[in-house]
Amino acid sequence: MQEYSISNLYDLNETIAADLFKGVTYPWEVLPKINDFILELGKTLSLDEFEKRGEDVWIHKSAKVFSSAYIGGPCIIDADAEIRQCAFIRGSAIVGKGAVVGNSTELKNVVLFNKVQVPHYNYVGDSILGFKSHMGAGSITSNVKSDKKLVVVKNGADDQVETGLKKFGAMLGDNVEVGCGSVLNPGTVIGRECNIYPLSSVRGCIPQKHIFKDKDNIVAKY
Repeated sequence: MQEYSISNLYDLNETIAADLFKGVTYPWEVLPKINDFILELGKTLSLDEFEKRGEDVWIHKSAKVFSSAYIGGPCIIDADAEIRQCAFIRGSAIVGKGAVVGNSTELKNVVLFNKVQVPHYNYVGDSILGFKSHMGAGSITSNVKSDKKLVVVKNGADDQVETGLKKFGAMLGDNVEVGCGSVLNPGTVIGRECNIYPLSSVRGCIPQKHIFKDKDNIVAKY
């Protein structure tokens, strides 16, 4: 499971939330901590750079936020991010530098690293999306199992981690491309530089630099 540790998935220089990941091994360990982390980090942000809007919402002055977007706190939106029409940010969300949250996209309890794109009709909940990762139109993270049991991360039958979490969407490493209309099932972890074919249903762990065509056809890129 070490391949799916924070150090192997993410460049922590590409997020304002780098300190959130200190002292833990796997990225899903930070999911219960996002809310409180934002509240503390927000207090330290320069008012020369960030504007505080309402209660516990900090938006960088260079970010572009359309008037029809809803932003609930706690939330931090970093420099040059774009929050497009009718985006719905429910809270506990960090949106990185240059990231795009698109029309009718919903976020909840997430960290989007810098340059992430979730630009069209995406649901991203209880998830971490790495630097320059991109979710195609209509792709979503499913964050609760249908049987409501706690999520187990599975990297094959002999390599599993019990997370203790009921809500756990997906961990996307840096530079992951998710095709349109795909569903990332609870506990999905995708290594750096992977491509997910459109209309895929993904679960478990996908090693870095692979192409997911279907569950029985996962091939190395190089």
